Amino acid sequence: MATDGRGPGDRPALSRCTPISRDEFAESYWGRSPLFTRAADLEDDFTDLFSTEAVDDLVADRALRTPFVRMAKEGDVLPPSRYTAGGGFGAEIGDQVSSDRVLAELAAGATLVLQGLHRTWAPIAAFARALAEELGHPCQVNAYITPASSRGFDPHYDVHDVFVLQIAGEKHWRIHEPVHPDPLRNQPWTDHRQAVAARAQEAPAIDETFRPGDALYLPRGWIHSATALGGLSIHLTVGVAAYTRTDIVETAVDAAADIPELRAALPLGFDPGDPALLDPEVDAALDALRDALDDPARRAAVAAAVGERLRARRRRDSSPPPVRPLAAVEAAAALDGGTVVGARPGLRPTVTAEVETVTVRLPGRVIALPIAARAAVDRLVDEEPVAVGELPGLDPESAIVVARRLLREGVVEVVGP
Repeated sequence: MATDGRGPGDRPALSRCTPISRDEFAESYWGRSPLFTRAADLEDDFTDLFSTEAVDDLVADRALRTPFVRMAKEGDVLPPSRYTAGGGFGAEIGDQVSSDRVLAELAAGATLVLQGLHRTWAPIAAFARALAEELGHPCQVNAYITPASSRGFDPHYDVHDVFVLQIAGEKHWRIHEPVHPDPLRNQPWTDHRQAVAARAQEAPAIDETFRPGDALYLPRGWIHSATALGGLSIHLTVGVAAYTRTDIVETAVDAAADIPELRAALPLGFDPGDPALLDPEVDAALDALRDALDDPARRAAVAAAVGERLRARRRRDSSPPPVRPLAAVEAAAALDGGTVVGARPGLRPTVTAEVETVTVRLPGRVIALPIAARAAVDRLVDEEPVAVGELPGLDPESAIVVARRLLREGVVEVVGP
């Protein structure tokens, strides 16, 4: 069974979650409608991603700390002191998961949630990276382990899209249409608690028992709850934090700071509680913004600003595969002209050139190199792997120096001898 997160045959990650084509999914379901799929209609299951053995490994041997673990019972989140403790001499930090306490709470009917598995479990990390790359939106993964006949959380909606992948056992899901479609991150279900509770009493849109290998896509805002049946249930929830048009609007407003009409002070004695004073100012501000965006040059500037902001946000939201520091140090020391190096997948650095410097920008870091390295940096960042001795614009010794620097900075990696 494959362990790269994709599955047999190196299939695209999305195809593991739905049997339909990417185009059909994008047109008919993405952000619009749930899609439930039985295991028999998928080409492979999820046993390479997660298992009951993986849960025991994480709880018993990995010293997970909050917030990578939490527990809930019948809709209430348990205080961490119920399932965490210190680890004894040399590991006294008190918020480590306690296998003994987790066992006791599971036996009493609580649900265990292992959060951030895209950071703590390698097969899921690879799968999440592949899915995020395919969707164009960042992903994160939690596991929910629920004892028989237990319910972890009340009916609620999420502020992100999800894929639900059933790993073990059976779980009965009831899914209802939204009361607040397409909620943003600052619009949680608790803002509509009564409406959510009322909708959950109506006939569900989906009422299914999930079995191992079944999958569900659920757009944000759809109300759901689930109860384990007949034995321990494990499922993965892949959260997809979709970028929205509000991101574009917010950037457009930020880019409007040089419009004089918008920088002007509001009238003396302005009262925001008086519609006679407020409404004309709102109209004037919106008119000024619309007039400014009618200018092609400003539209182009706003589009460029949106692109840069979303690229920066994506770099923050979607971590590349981790580096192995000791292996990288050894590889840098052994580097020669025949070593094949390539861009580190998913890093997406920004490269700019000044008069005497080429700059590689990463979150929290700036790497400056002589301008003579510009062609070599572009070749390393944007194209296929290359032997160090074949880097353009540099003599053999300089090529080794540049490649070694970028290897030590985690921008490139060795892909061949």
